[in-house]
Amino acid sequence: MQAASILIDGHWVPSDTNEFFQASNPTTGQVIEESFPVSRWSDCDRILTQAAKAADAMRSMPPTRFAEFLECLALKLEAAKEKLVAKAHEESGLPVAPRLGDVELPRTVSQLRQAATAARNGSWAMATIDSKANIRSIYEPLGPVVVFGPNNFPFAFNSAAGGDFAAAIAAGNPVIAKANTSHPGTTRLLAELVVAAIQETKMPSAMVQLLYRTSHEDGLRLVSDHRIAATGYTGSRHAGLRLKAAADAAGKQFYAELSSVNPVVILPGALAERMANLVDEYVTSGLMGAGQFCTNPGLLLLIDDEASRAFVQEVTNRYQQAPAGTLLTKSVQRSLSAGVETLKNAGAKILAGGEVVAGPRCAYANTLLQATGDQFLKDPVKFQTEAFGNAALIVLCRDRNQLLNVIKDLEGNLTGCIYSAKDESDDEDYRLLAPVLATKVGRILNDKMPTGVAVSPAMNHGGPYPATGHPGFTAVGIPASMIRFAKLTCYDAVRNHRLPKSLQDKNPTGEMWRSIDGRWTTESIG
Repeated sequence: MQAASILIDGHWVPSDTNEFFQASNPTTGQVIEESFPVSRWSDCDRILTQAAKAADAMRSMPPTRFAEFLECLALKLEAAKEKLVAKAHEESGLPVAPRLGDVELPRTVSQLRQAATAARNGSWAMATIDSKANIRSIYEPLGPVVVFGPNNFPFAFNSAAGGDFAAAIAAGNPVIAKANTSHPGTTRLLAELVVAAIQETKMPSAMVQLLYRTSHEDGLRLVSDHRIAATGYTGSRHAGLRLKAAADAAGKQFYAELSSVNPVVILPGALAERMANLVDEYVTSGLMGAGQFCTNPGLLLLIDDEASRAFVQEVTNRYQQAPAGTLLTKSVQRSLSAGVETLKNAGAKILAGGEVVAGPRCAYANTLLQATGDQFLKDPVKFQTEAFGNAALIVLCRDRNQLLNVIKDLEGNLTGCIYSAKDESDDEDYRLLAPVLATKVGRILNDKMPTGVAVSPAMNHGGPYPATGHPGFTAVGIPASMIRFAKLTCYDAVRNHRLPKSLQDKNPTGEMWRSIDGRWTTESIG
């Protein structure tokens, strides 16, 4: 069987390797026929050399060129929808409809178009001009970016089409796409469309390149190579921290989404007011996509009373009755099982599930665990173990003060949510808890489950460690996500005609927002 080729400088070429892997269909447990290479360093070296050349060529290009490419790619994704969705379904087990075809692929197309709009407008670069001192600054392309895609979003976070990819390209950087090994075929199809869009818009052939897998050692070497400017990573904390350490040691930027249990607090007044609705919301959010969302509500915090115990019982019944969803891979299944065991060994009680579902399908029983506030506070690290998938830990706190102390002991998370009574009977508790919870999360929600991540300019899909490697950046939300892949350059006393067009006296688009002498404006100088 001939293995798939890797993409180097616009050409599909055989990998310099004798090691290969295959993905599996998680619904059937069967290995998918196509074989993919595990690249040696020689492949990486060739890709890095070409990426550096592409970066040099792209620095002199107007932003409209990147916008044209992204818009062209968006059209190609829409035209190839049926083929892309079929392959992603085979490799991930995620439903064709509505998840892949009606939600995730359109979201991915929207991200590309939003990135194109931001590139064309130019305001993302935050051009700042002190006209009296003739000092001007702007965010400019950083250089080649490596993107590691996760297993749970074969389109929206894919290394060859997803959010990090779109942000890096829109900011003017070449991308080295490292496919996730659970959906290599999907990534290859996306990369084929990328090549067609590159050719159609006459972009540098090495603007996007693709490899499927490397050894752990070569992965560390890749993110720390002198030709790399930054890495965008979404995946497990263990692998991400190893890569981050290598990048940090080399002084390379590493933007990582690592781990999050996404605490949800339900206050007594809310339970008294609308318990049935809250059961529906929590169960739907927790089991959606078999819980395989980075914003899955994996930690539920309640004050222990009769209403809370009734709520827990109803949620437990629903978890027991609902069919277990399909997990993405056997690796996810093993990781989920290990997380549940860690929580059990720490003292959590199993209320539902807690075991692998028999059969060839990748599946784990819908699982709920319960602990007390006292238990949590004695060992907060173990009780915040991420059990990625259809599992959650419920912590029953003695009173409001213990609930506050539990929140104070939380690690960094992507999201935190507080449900409160509409009649304002919970307002005092909210005022006490919300400011503390806000320090622990990147996005705080009120009366809304965290599962969805809207592609909005105001969205923050980030948070304090270990949710991400840096609390000041987001992986979703253009134009803010583009800043990760840019460097701030100051032009001091440079003559007007030698400046980048965005810093010259005349506004290059008439729409670009620039800070001129302390005032944001679209006007030209003079």
